[in-house]
Amino acid sequence: MLYTNAAGAPCALVSNIQKYTIHDGPGIRTEIFFTGCTMHCLWCSNPETIAPGPQIGCYPAKCLSLDKCTWCVKACPEGGRPLEFENGVLKAAHMTAACTGCFKCVDACPSRALKRWGELMTIDDMLKAVVEDRSFYQKTGGGVTLNGGEVLVQWEVAAALLEACKKAGINTCVETALNCPREHMEAVYQFTDLVIIDIKHMDSEKHRSFSGAGNALILENIKRTAELGKKLVIRTPVVPGYNGDEANIRATGAFIRDALGNKIVQYQLLPYRKMGTEKYDALGIPYPMGDYQPPERCEWEQELLRLADILVTEYGVPAVAGSGSKLEI
Repeated sequence: MLYTNAAGAPCALVSNIQKYTIHDGPGIRTEIFFTGCTMHCLWCSNPETIAPGPQIGCYPAKCLSLDKCTWCVKACPEGGRPLEFENGVLKAAHMTAACTGCFKCVDACPSRALKRWGELMTIDDMLKAVVEDRSFYQKTGGGVTLNGGEVLVQWEVAAALLEACKKAGINTCVETALNCPREHMEAVYQFTDLVIIDIKHMDSEKHRSFSGAGNALILENIKRTAELGKKLVIRTPVVPGYNGDEANIRATGAFIRDALGNKIVQYQLLPYRKMGTEKYDALGIPYPMGDYQPPERCEWEQELLRLADILVTEYGVPAVAGSGSKLEI
């Protein structure tokens, strides 16, 4: 999917640019979150990046009320019809047929009770945001990480941005689910130093039930990534009761050993954290995990260490608990 601006320049639809990240690639990094995703993972913490277009989030606690402020209604070319109020307080913004998608209500809101996710940015716009922190990358071995959503939904502009970053001498990383056509993946890989990939479950039907997609294409793309000699970090977000059983982790270890020859930088077992719930509320979407509560930290921390030890000692996989261990690349 390729977006363009009014001038016809290729753009990415970006939900957020996060500075000084340290967990998605080596060193200090600038992380760019692209919108659009090919999956719907139950534990996704970035629901604003799933849809391929811009989204409006609503924060009622910030609304000044219609008694004190009507700027959003006045700014709306549809007379505020997409805006829902309860007792004079903004409750929701519905991007339905009544909404033109102009986002004038967001721009007008003085208290930021309305938020836009998804801004068109040219390659130059994004590159400028990346290169301004070059000194941090040089000191720490950092760089830029493209994330999502699924960055490979916007593979054309992602490849162009990564090429520009490489020309600027900046280390590049892509975090992806690889649920995409191989040619899109390989176009982006030309300019990618490190690839971070999730394996959510080794059973394809269970993978589908948790994410909305099977894993056959993903596993084939992971094998192709290894064949191309790309530096590869594999992650599993370990969610007890879903994919955290020892049998699944062993099956993942066997895949890394047998199909990839253990030619990866690291296999990270990540703890489930209930994050992004306020964004689901702002979008008017129920949190898919409901009231699920993970075990206490003292329990899951020891379990991740135990599973990592099994992977290292029995499968020869360079496994770690969490994403805090230094990446040797």
